[in-house]
Amino acid sequence: MLAVLVISTQSCKDDKGEATPEEKVLVKVETIEYKTFEQEHIAFGGGKKQTVEKTFTMHPSSLDIDNIKMFVILDCPSGGCNIWDVYANIKVKDKKADKWYEIGRYITPYGIDNSPVEKGFEIDVTDFKSLLSGEVELRARIETWGADGWNLTVNFEVTTGEPDYQYYAVSDVIMFDAWSTSGVPYGVDHNKDLTKTVAIPTNSKETSLRTIISGWGHATPTDADGRPCAEWCFRTHDIKIDGATAFNHQMSPLGCATNPVKNQRGNWQPDRAGWCPGMAVPVRVNTFDDAKAGKSFDFEYDYEDWTSDGGTTSGNKGAYYATSCFVVVKSDTPIDAPTVTD
Repeated sequence: MLAVLVISTQSCKDDKGEATPEEKVLVKVETIEYKTFEQEHIAFGGGKKQTVEKTFTMHPSSLDIDNIKMFVILDCPSGGCNIWDVYANIKVKDKKADKWYEIGRYITPYGIDNSPVEKGFEIDVTDFKSLLSGEVELRARIETWGADGWNLTVNFEVTTGEPDYQYYAVSDVIMFDAWSTSGVPYGVDHNKDLTKTVAIPTNSKETSLRTIISGWGHATPTDADGRPCAEWCFRTHDIKIDGATAFNHQMSPLGCATNPVKNQRGNWQPDRAGWCPGMAVPVRVNTFDDAKAGKSFDFEYDYEDWTSDGGTTSGNKGAYYATSCFVVVKSDTPIDAPTVTD
């Protein structure tokens, strides 16, 4: 797709004192595909690894970018795909902070590819456009425990044009997202730090929180309908700002039985808590009414109260919420990343 977006302003005046358009600025509008991982065999054993890191060249500038979409394609190796639905994600390296940021998470389908989804699992990653230009370091991980695994392809579509704001910056608030069970333990005491202080740059015009969360485990007691935690139990978690609930995240059904990636080789149809096998995990974006420019606020991620009795309905004990949360700021002028402290 190629078009030209014509932009004009009214800041000039003629000899009668009336506004006249300034010189028109032409912004090319097009969608450019960037290929990154291509048929990357990710597996465990047989000389393969669950995690692969590589560097790719993407769009030369983060300016005049309207949006960026990421597409995750899973193909089966010659011996077939791994039989299980497992945790997987893509991260980008923030070179300045020397950290890996989760830009998208998905769950593999049971034993098949995701070809029914034309371009692959689609995830909007525009929030990270400041990190997705030039030489970009990406990390792909699939928590598979077999030498079969999947062949992974990741493509990006960068659409240029007039963005909402030219400049974005992002900082991590909490990152318990390396593996499914490295998430926050649920229903038991733990030492994960879920409270932060966030300072927003003075020129922020829009500030939002970007969260990805998925539950794991079959811990008891089960809910009244027999659902164990945290894969199956429906909960509502809160984000508290300065001690008051500002946003909530409902870990409710997504309609797994209607997933176009169907006829999987496992228990794919029953609804999980906020995710489905063979689907991207939802990105939850919460935008503040006030950009909080030049202000600080206290952040807390508050999981709904529930107490584990130490039991399980499966062979593995424990319940976990793999959680990542980032603060994103936007501006019409160059902007620094927010400062996050314990």
